[in-house]
Amino acid sequence: MKKILLLLIAAITISNIHAQRMDDVTVHSKYIQAVDEYRPAPGQWTNVIPEYEDGDTEADMVRKCTESIAGDYYSTHLISLGGWGGYITFHFDHSIANVPGERDFAVWGNAYQEMKNLVFGGMNEAGVVMVSKDVNGNGKPDDPWYEISGSCDKDSVGKVIYNYEVTYHQNAMKDIPWTDNQGNSGTIDRLYSYQNHLQEYYPLWLPDGLTFKGTRLPDNMLNLSEKVDSIWSPYYYVLVGFRYGYADNLSNWTDKSDANSWNYEGCGIDIGWAVDENRQPVNLDFIDFVRVYTGLNQKCPQPDWWGETSTEIQAAEDIHLDASLQAIENALSGIRAIQQEASLSSPFYDLQGRKVTPTKKGVYIQNKKKVVIK
Repeated sequence: MKKILLLLIAAITISNIHAQRMDDVTVHSKYIQAVDEYRPAPGQWTNVIPEYEDGDTEADMVRKCTESIAGDYYSTHLISLGGWGGYITFHFDHSIANVPGERDFAVWGNAYQEMKNLVFGGMNEAGVVMVSKDVNGNGKPDDPWYEISGSCDKDSVGKVIYNYEVTYHQNAMKDIPWTDNQGNSGTIDRLYSYQNHLQEYYPLWLPDGLTFKGTRLPDNMLNLSEKVDSIWSPYYYVLVGFRYGYADNLSNWTDKSDANSWNYEGCGIDIGWAVDENRQPVNLDFIDFVRVYTGLNQKCPQPDWWGETSTEIQAAEDIHLDASLQAIENALSGIRAIQQEASLSSPFYDLQGRKVTPTKKGVYIQNKKKVVIK
């Protein structure tokens, strides 16, 4: 019975090892390896970054996103997620370990700081971050997703809308209408005065009636028109940053004059902040996929100022690459030890009578008896 139980543990562990990704590469990278999904909402930069070309499929746009954001910050380019709900999913060449009490990965955007004496942040188009572990080991982002609980969950109680839903409809070369599950409606407005926003705003490779679901963050727009004397416009708006837990929410640097002063504290994400659909904490040892979606549904009230709020992404990195690789190796070593001890037990056979080593759940034959590994 003890050996069978040991085999049971081994089988379960072997099944879960697929959730610790470690590709066979010469040197592991701390940056994004590839994009898995790209489904932006309508927006002023949709079909532009990355550029849609006639006949492009969803796979083509995913490939273009990989070409844009896979690699270090200085060799990558921005992509836009459009209005609320638009998202991107990506992975690295290894699993990212959850190091207790530390930021584990960072997602870089194009947020920046306005006048520090006036506001915290400036042009900050916060994106909600989600994480997933490849439990079924198929290399696809089809396992349960968990949202990163950012500072709004504590700082803006009652202002965050959970289980929010928005549907967009095509309206060729005009404002794009949307409706939500709160009884509201609105539009993604065309910015006719800007010469670089003349393309179609609805993603041309995706079907009509795009619906997105998730968390809507509280509006963060501030009107500073009376406090700032701008030579460009009588209007002056900024988007205030949230304290932590989001993408494209705070500047990538603590000191813009120092290119090495990365803002890991403000832009870094702790896997330990992950919560389930009931907003309860979950304990993840590793994650394999990251998803980011635009978390704000707002637009500037003045026509042709800067339109809708849309999250932009340029790159992402594992903040502690060596720790992730070591954690994976430790997990592999533990499994090797279990497998070695388990191999000393009586042989197992499948239902066709073939000798096997159990590596997944199922019914096996041992000592002429059926053994169920759950």
